[in-house]
Amino acid sequence: MPKQQTSRTGQDQLVTEFLQAMAADRGLAANSIAAYERDLASCLESLSQAGRHFDSCDADDLRGLLAEWTVSGLAARSVARRLSALRQMMAWLVEERVRPDNPCRWIDNPKQPAALPKSLSEEEITALITAARALAPAAEALRMTAMLELLYATGLRVSELVSLPVDQFRRELETVIVTGKGGKERLVAMGTPARDATAAWMAARDATEAFVTSPYLFPFRDSHVSRQQFAAALKRVGAAAGIDPRRVSPHVVRHSFATHMLNRGADLRGLQTLLGHADISTTQIYTKTRPDRLAGLVAAAHPLAKANQGD
Repeated sequence: MPKQQTSRTGQDQLVTEFLQAMAADRGLAANSIAAYERDLASCLESLSQAGRHFDSCDADDLRGLLAEWTVSGLAARSVARRLSALRQMMAWLVEERVRPDNPCRWIDNPKQPAALPKSLSEEEITALITAARALAPAAEALRMTAMLELLYATGLRVSELVSLPVDQFRRELETVIVTGKGGKERLVAMGTPARDATAAWMAARDATEAFVTSPYLFPFRDSHVSRQQFAAALKRVGAAAGIDPRRVSPHVVRHSFATHMLNRGADLRGLQTLLGHADISTTQIYTKTRPDRLAGLVAAAHPLAKANQGD
């Protein structure tokens, strides 16, 4: 059991023992341990300047740390990460009887800003599809084009896209039943470009002996194309289209579908259904990308706004 240490060297030793315990008890990766070490070193540096240590600081000292980080412009996520490291360090010190209490109990987590969905422009989506059509060999171009067209037309999750069963696509339907999270089914519309691209891929797929007996629309060996395979291929298509590959992912295309639909007048409830969101609050995040659209919606639809336009 560690003994109370008041010197800086002693505090560094406490951190070392804590990290060793974390590595042993939780099996954390080296990168995670290194991140804890950096965060705790920063905390200790600030506490030491105020004449305080891990085994003697109180809640007011920690609030001072939070204020210092905020004033310095440290991002809220970084503040939350440092506070998380402190919480675990303090809890360990209590367990080891180095200190009698955990001052983090009285500290609230900083409010995290909602991350706005990243999306591509309509022109960039068009460029992606054009680049997919130019891939070689021809079968790869047909498959990638079908996957991209379907993803952008429906806003499917990548896990839903790669595991689509082939049977539904043997009938000329404008809609597809998708099984989403929790086994919940929903109906999504494809649109003509997606139907045409899928039909072209189906012809090539069914002409490939290895794929004929597969139950999946996008087969690969004994299963289907994986999420990772599609994501990597999509980045290559992005590079070919002149788009930074770091900006391109299946989830970004899904976000692009939702953003473009909303921009063109789709209502939130309908979009919620198409995306398979269980809660409307998840869908509402897209309204933050276009606050001007909400203002325009009020101007166009509110009864008093219409009355004022007629004055």
